[in-house]
Amino acid sequence: MMSSSLRVQLGERSYEIFVTSNDLAGVGRFARERVNGSAAFVIADENVLAHAKTVEASLRQNGFRAAMAVRPSGEAQKSLEVAAELYDRLVDLPADRRTLVVAVGGGVIGDLAGFVAATYARGLPLLMVPTTLLAMVDSSIGGKVAVNHPRAKNMIGVFHQPIGVWIDTSTLTTLPEREYRSGLAEVVKYGVILDLGLFEYIEKHTLEILRREPAAVGHIVCRCCELKARIVEQDERDESGLRAVLNYGHTFAHAFETAAGYGAWLHGEAVAAGMVCASRLAERRGLVPREVTERQIRLLRAVGLPVTIEPWPKDQMLVAMRADKKALGGKMRYILPRRIGAVELFDDIPEEEAQAVLTVQRGAS
Repeated sequence: MMSSSLRVQLGERSYEIFVTSNDLAGVGRFARERVNGSAAFVIADENVLAHAKTVEASLRQNGFRAAMAVRPSGEAQKSLEVAAELYDRLVDLPADRRTLVVAVGGGVIGDLAGFVAATYARGLPLLMVPTTLLAMVDSSIGGKVAVNHPRAKNMIGVFHQPIGVWIDTSTLTTLPEREYRSGLAEVVKYGVILDLGLFEYIEKHTLEILRREPAAVGHIVCRCCELKARIVEQDERDESGLRAVLNYGHTFAHAFETAAGYGAWLHGEAVAAGMVCASRLAERRGLVPREVTERQIRLLRAVGLPVTIEPWPKDQMLVAMRADKKALGGKMRYILPRRIGAVELFDDIPEEEAQAVLTVQRGAS
């Protein structure tokens, strides 16, 4: 796979996304070219400790005084209590406002490390080194960082753009199969919301993608990064509604994660089922024919993702959906498809219709 890069154009907050393979040791040079500080604090998932040690060594080789905090895996890490522990480590370092925070891991570590970087000393520089497919194509880009509230996912957060994103797709070779397939939900999502060509590519190259063949993986990662970057450039702080399209399926998905208990379902698994629910809702509204939903179901099943939900209490799911960050004035808003490759934000859908979809999907097979 050839290395490639693209720039997220945000004025003084612009940064580069660099996509490569078998060059994790290049992180230190990449970081040194972008920050002037002398210290770096690596926050890593315990499952990618070997990758994190490579990153730490690279930082040291490029003049950083580096320290590392290794955290257990799982959504439970995204809490104010864990953030407070990391603040203590930064105080002990001691960190100053030029200290670089480096996130090595998946979406959980990226969110946690990003939240810590954004809130310590009113903001530290942040470098994302995603090692999961989901983080590579989505959560490492765009500056949304957050921890969870016990009753609502990602409710405590800020916007804090990184100084760069270093994506080494070779780290995916160590990613467990379930995690890899979970990340494919976000890849499929990009096809549904923005790019019919990407959706068709996944349909045509499903086996190569599942086998993690470098050319296929490189293609979907680069295309998703490009799509995410263009959206972020136009709606950095999610104010115009354009960026909201990236949350296709997420209103339902966050409710599933909350109802199941954080960590029972991986985020991508919940997103997959959430996309099906959103498309079923679009069917009920007469926005799309049944085939649009069925086509998504076929592809999601082909990559091994769930398309139905567990019999969680419907009232509990609805409470979580009302707490969704897209809700305004207590009214739920949904991203619904118009066709494969185009979606739209709706705020006039009665709650009863969402209830009906949840009822159907709990009983689906």
